[in-house]
Amino acid sequence: MNKYYLVTGGAGFIGSHVVDLLLKNNKKVKVIDNLSCGSMKNLLQHKNNKNLLFKKLDIRKIKKNEKFLKNCQRVIHLAGIGDIVPSINYPKNYYETNVTGTLNLLEYFKDKNIDKFVYAASSSCYGKALVPTKEDNKINTLHPYALSKYMGEQLCLHWHNIYDFPVNSIRIFNAYGTRSKTSGAYGAVIGVFLKQILMNKPLTVVGDGKQKRDFLFVTDVAQAFYKASVTQFKGKIWNLGNGEAHTVNYLIKNLKYKRKVFIPDRPGEPRVTLADTTKIRKDLNWKPKVSFEKGIGIILKNINYWKNAPLWTKGSIKQATKDWFKYIK
Repeated sequence: MNKYYLVTGGAGFIGSHVVDLLLKNNKKVKVIDNLSCGSMKNLLQHKNNKNLLFKKLDIRKIKKNEKFLKNCQRVIHLAGIGDIVPSINYPKNYYETNVTGTLNLLEYFKDKNIDKFVYAASSSCYGKALVPTKEDNKINTLHPYALSKYMGEQLCLHWHNIYDFPVNSIRIFNAYGTRSKTSGAYGAVIGVFLKQILMNKPLTVVGDGKQKRDFLFVTDVAQAFYKASVTQFKGKIWNLGNGEAHTVNYLIKNLKYKRKVFIPDRPGEPRVTLADTTKIRKDLNWKPKVSFEKGIGIILKNINYWKNAPLWTKGSIKQATKDWFKYIK
């Protein structure tokens, strides 16, 4: 009987890079994705690979008799809604996808005797955290996105505690790289900037640009998820970041672009994100391989990928974040 990896959200940003890595390691892979954020073009390089099977499937609608999910030995669960700002406007969508969708997967695989289920959690659960941030930092979910991802993680850990379900959870800090989302709601800073560069428009810098983020290149993220799927550890939580933080202004310097405009600081956002990666480095023998400067160079070489992304301006961002300023303190 062929045993597969299942990658949920495998046509998306991080998911497609996980698929690349698994196939490179001669694994058999099944991918499910509802294509609301992902794109089939992210998997096109593997279209003739017989080790890859794909089905358009929404995790909110998984049934106990879903045949496509049979014979999966390891699950890397990346499917979900990842944009932070619109979670204020559409909290129900976030709950149904990130919580109920995760529950559906846990229920399906609970009695399937799988080897590992790796959940993609979010560092947003910490809110305005002490830095560098350890896994035992106080939880402070400041918006519905953070709450929904944390609730999904708590479900996974509860299934581990009650049913001895082989779960590990990885709290991702600021992942970036090729194939990041190009459509939909106002999202991550680098994708917004790349479209603005392509259109020769000013970069919309939140606040003074001196806020720092722990940016980790997507192939390093994929490697961590792979290692978490084959480790003997279970029931573990790991913070995943580069372990160093860079300012948005330093990001702009590496993008080699000078036009910019400043927009108001958003309440509820941390001034600095910085992961303490001691635990994941030790437990999984993992460390990042792509420097921030090299990673930015890679995405600049692939900048045309973002040509069809929405163009965000000072005015449209103000409109998109209106409720954020209304509700978030």
